[in-house]
Amino acid sequence: MAKTSSPVRTRRGIGRARLGLPTTNPAAVDGAAGSVPAFQLVPVLRALRPVQWIKNGVVLAALVFDRRFFEIDRLLLAAAAVVAFCLVASSMYLINDVRDVEGDRMHPRKRFRPIAAGEVAPRFALGLSALLMVSSLALSFAITWQFGLVIAAYGALMVAYSGGLKRMVILDVFAIAAGFVLRAAGGAVAIGVPISPWLYVCTMLAALLIGFGKRRHELGLLGEHAAAHRANLDAYSIPLLDQFIAIVAASTVMAYALYTFDAAAVPDNQTMMLTLPFVIYGVFRYLYLIYRRHLGGSPESLMFVDRPLLASVIGWAASSAVILYLWS
Repeated sequence: MAKTSSPVRTRRGIGRARLGLPTTNPAAVDGAAGSVPAFQLVPVLRALRPVQWIKNGVVLAALVFDRRFFEIDRLLLAAAAVVAFCLVASSMYLINDVRDVEGDRMHPRKRFRPIAAGEVAPRFALGLSALLMVSSLALSFAITWQFGLVIAAYGALMVAYSGGLKRMVILDVFAIAAGFVLRAAGGAVAIGVPISPWLYVCTMLAALLIGFGKRRHELGLLGEHAAAHRANLDAYSIPLLDQFIAIVAASTVMAYALYTFDAAAVPDNQTMMLTLPFVIYGVFRYLYLIYRRHLGGSPESLMFVDRPLLASVIGWAASSAVILYLWS
């Protein structure tokens, strides 16, 4: 005779579903020996988060803005630097997902990540993380020892972030921004060129804008359950984050405007200022998506789902390329 579900258990599952929480028992997917296959290709690839590798495009900033894009030797070095950052970033994602497995199971979207969903065993994930880290360090030191130190610093920063910085209010977002600055610095070190301090400033401010926007989205999405997912979210509030976002958005536009006029690497005819409208529109569009469309939770894929934002990025990139390589 078939067993029927307990009415109490059924009502409990419905209640968790309404809150956006997983309806399965977390203990059933805790990665214990025998309960999770050691290797499944598709879940493992998803756990590496290849969608977020787009962030490593910042590594190419020095190559592009120093007008070295068509120098094949430097282009190859920059491409290798991007690969090194992709490897170390995926290594850190695996560590972070293992540490945050219980919190991710309380999130309506992150609970589907392979480790939280029980599709990839934590022990296997940590072993793969170590392999990726060693591979990244080997590749980075093969490029230059200075770039190897940048990768090591990035790895140390991300370990510190996963280990404690992510639970420190404000410093959690500054740690993320520092990771983007290290990407920009790494790109310059890898190809052996100086980079304008303005690019570091713009990179940091843009990363802060995205980071605070993501925190706002998490707080609005999870509400009273926010602290169960991320320990420091109860230290934030929507009005506080709105102030942070307003300050950083204005600073980003101002810093980029000064960069187009003052940076040593831009053309002397000041035509780089023509790219400013794309940046202003992109910032405003991002704010619109945060406040009106509530889409700040996945910034790495946001421009692929919003055509106006994508158009502004393409317009900025195309106009920058024309100005730097044809009009200078």
